[in-house]
Amino acid sequence: MEIVYPPVVGIAKTMFRVLDLKIQVEGAHHIPAAGGAVLASNHVSYLDFIFCGFGAQPAKRLVRFMAKKAVFDHKVSGPLMRGMRHIPVDRKAGTAAFHEAEKALKKGEVVGVFPEATISESFTVKALKSGAARLAGAAAVPLIPMAVWGPHRLWTKGRKKELTKRHVPVIIKIGDPIPEHEGSTTESMTLELHQRLTTLLDEVQQAYPEQPSGPDDRWWLPAHMGGTAPRPEDIGDPARKPA
Repeated sequence: MEIVYPPVVGIAKTMFRVLDLKIQVEGAHHIPAAGGAVLASNHVSYLDFIFCGFGAQPAKRLVRFMAKKAVFDHKVSGPLMRGMRHIPVDRKAGTAAFHEAEKALKKGEVVGVFPEATISESFTVKALKSGAARLAGAAAVPLIPMAVWGPHRLWTKGRKKELTKRHVPVIIKIGDPIPEHEGSTTESMTLELHQRLTTLLDEVQQAYPEQPSGPDDRWWLPAHMGGTAPRPEDIGDPARKPA
């Protein structure tokens, strides 16, 4: 029985209404109504897991996110994370987290993963870790790409949080599951995931209904769209070639 997760979802939805966030979800039909799946998202904000979880609501699924162990050790967030049955990841001993996630998938859960591992300060898709593809293969479940755009304007790395900012548009777009072809490898699936995430992110960035209000507000756009976010090559991430 879910005791903690539904009330947390209800509180989040209430806050979305209070702040009048303009949330748009596309492609939720790609998330299966039953059975396991790996939901792999880009990572631009500390709030991404909230919005990625919201993206699964039309499918009536609760997502179990893999998150760093420090979040579970916090006196406030820890009990909530454990109550929602999210999965702690100790980066020094990741095997246990992998097995826990695999077990959840085989029980029919949807597991959320941020394969970039850290927030992308360039607001493009960084090089990916292979865990999402390995999990999907090990549990024989769909690997589903997802892009989220907009929450970074509320709280992201290196910027002051603005959690009470109103009327911010957020786009969440879920793509087709990535098919596992005969001869597919973890490397080929990870490469395909990177390409799909890049395409989805480009689409939601292009469709975003707002532009920066002035030169000082261009920080939230990637450099290839005329923003002042650092270019990937300037912060040691060669995953996206310069535009």
